[in-house]
Amino acid sequence: MATEIGLTPILVGIAGGSGSGKTTLTTAIYERLGNQYALVMSCDGYYKDLGHLPPEARAATNFDHPDALDIEALTRDLHQLKAGNSIEVPIYDFTTHTRAPIARLVHPTLIVLIEGILLLAIEAVRSLLALRVFVDAPADIRFIRRMTRDIEERGRTVDSVIQQYLSTTRLMHDAFVEPSKAFADMVVSGEEKIEGLTARLLERIQALTSC
Repeated sequence: MATEIGLTPILVGIAGGSGSGKTTLTTAIYERLGNQYALVMSCDGYYKDLGHLPPEARAATNFDHPDALDIEALTRDLHQLKAGNSIEVPIYDFTTHTRAPIARLVHPTLIVLIEGILLLAIEAVRSLLALRVFVDAPADIRFIRRMTRDIEERGRTVDSVIQQYLSTTRLMHDAFVEPSKAFADMVVSGEEKIEGLTARLLERIQALTSC
């Protein structure tokens, strides 16, 4: 099935470690393409709702492991987008580790930009992607960026961010995220100037749309 613009949606996955620069790159590409031709999806919305657990158990969950994601729902929605159908993307609240009672209605576009740390680590997801991008960045840069984000956007403390990084984030990166780089069509540097990086990636996307 084609979309309203008459073409089958092309799914572009942008993966990499937490704090590598995935969101910055994804946003830059989206702004260059425009909302008429592109939409952005984040795997963050597909974390499992932990509302049935006490707050202590929610906070102790390993969110860097694939099991923390509702992979069935994510793959179902990606299939729907590829078929030209609209979907409702969950909205996740990281301060409570629960899903909002409402969802975001998303209509298919020519380019669907999907970003998430575990995108390429999950075979059922990466098999749906027309282009697989891995954003690479040094561990210290990723940690600093993650700490800043979690404190400013998610109400975390410095101690809690450090504890999570040492107990799960670093281990899961080595176990799942870093090995998934082998499945990428493009490995790019998260420290590269965003203008040049965006231009290179847009060239690959344009090549896909002309096929």
